[in-house]
Amino acid sequence: MRILLDYRPALRQRTGVGEYVHELARALVGTSLPGRSETLSLFSSSWQHRLAPNVVPGATAIDQRIPVRVLNLLWHRAGWPTVERLTGGTFDVVHSAHPLRLPSRHAAQVVTVHDLDFLTHPERTTAEIRRDYPPLAPGHIRAADAVVVVSRHTASEVVRLTGVAREQIFVCPLGRPDWIPRDTEPANAPLLFLGSIEPRKNVGLLLDTYERLRAARDARALTTPRLILAGGAGLDSGPILSRAAAPPLAGHVAVLGYVAPEARQSLYASAMACILPSHTEGFGLPALEAMTIGVPVVVADQGALPEVVGSAGRLFHAGDPQALATVLDALISAPDDRVRMREAGLTQSRLFSWTNTADRTRDAWAHALERKAHRG
Repeated sequence: MRILLDYRPALRQRTGVGEYVHELARALVGTSLPGRSETLSLFSSSWQHRLAPNVVPGATAIDQRIPVRVLNLLWHRAGWPTVERLTGGTFDVVHSAHPLRLPSRHAAQVVTVHDLDFLTHPERTTAEIRRDYPPLAPGHIRAADAVVVVSRHTASEVVRLTGVAREQIFVCPLGRPDWIPRDTEPANAPLLFLGSIEPRKNVGLLLDTYERLRAARDARALTTPRLILAGGAGLDSGPILSRAAAPPLAGHVAVLGYVAPEARQSLYASAMACILPSHTEGFGLPALEAMTIGVPVVVADQGALPEVVGSAGRLFHAGDPQALATVLDALISAPDDRVRMREAGLTQSRLFSWTNTADRTRDAWAHALERKAHRG
């Protein structure tokens, strides 16, 4: 089986989708059995940034010098050029890391849908996504030979919003990193948010919460941990970053910017708790990564977050800063509860593995090939 996987989301900064593509590729290579006739090619295209030939040892790197926006416009609007014409190769399956298919002359086509927030809240997306995804993605998803999703929540949203039959959808949850859990919580541990600084991640509500939390604890002569915002500056991040740097938050909120994959483990290990207040998440990888280290997680009751953290995390009603402040206030004052959450999080994290992600993805490929053959 000859597979082409779109590696472009992982080319520069490996945020959620990029981490998914990279770790999926590693797991596919690592679980490819000697008797399995399977070749994996990683496709990338950029004018400025080059794909390292050994980015995933065991996979073939295909690197094109075409601007990303130009290629996206051609692919999304014209369905041209095909991957065969562009790469000079022939493939059995072409797998897009996003809901829009890669044009192919003969291959079965698979798309991954992480979430459909761009359909329900296009204002929370970039201009290019607003231009292409709402009008095109439902049709692309319906036309795909198989649809990969990263959670049961996203599967239900795909059915509800695009009408795709449930048997076309394969739930392939993300996996935990191979990190060793920390032994104890460090002294003076901060609260941590890790993710893109943008409205969809609801960072503004987190700052509202933190102001309330500090005021309430100051009135009781209690110390409050610092808040760390870690992640690249995304859509409309300016007001959020300006607010974090101004009184009364100045000096209490640290903004780190993008954190490279090799630095994430130590950042999580330094935290008292990891907070994800997102309006929605198709999966919520930071929650899983934090639990893998042994860090308590506090998440909004939206999207796939309750599905990922299970009973190991504390949930709060999304959109309610006072509810989040109450949860955090109690957690800061209860070290024994944090120890219990550590153990529960470690147990929960073991339910997720990249090996399972790779196995389920192969199921989707097999289904796509069979459907393609039947359709002719």
